[in-house]
Amino acid sequence: MSSPLSLLLQWPSFFLILCQIFYASQADLGTASQYSPPYTPSACFGSDSTQFPSSNFFAAASEGIWDDGAACGRQYLISCISSVLPKACKPGETIQIKIVDRAQNITSTPTRQGTTMVLSTAALAAIADSNAPSLNIDFRQ
Repeated sequence: MSSPLSLLLQWPSFFLILCQIFYASQADLGTASQYSPPYTPSACFGSDSTQFPSSNFFAAASEGIWDDGAACGRQYLISCISSVLPKACKPGETIQIKIVDRAQNITSTPTRQGTTMVLSTAALAAIADSNAPSLNIDFRQ
């Protein structure tokens, strides 16, 4: 039989575990492909070369997250969950990307149509094998 003090001490541990579960569930699941240069003009910033972060981690947004252009400039943390290419994901890698374009307007063809995000070649290579045609990703703003 547990003492009242023992039960009282167990609640903070339970609460911390519960908080971790809810924190982890803040992310959305989606898909990503990649596109190659030319990256301009973009639907968000035209031909302005300063739109691209120095890391070259940027993306074009699908209609699901485009939000009538409100996605322009948004930053997301993304990581690779899986791919059709075995062992393509780089475990533990999470990067921050910036939305600079609308996927349906990009000038080069993505490796796969209809994904949540179309990543720059540098962004995709940072989280997965660059030969992967598409990825399942975890992303959060």
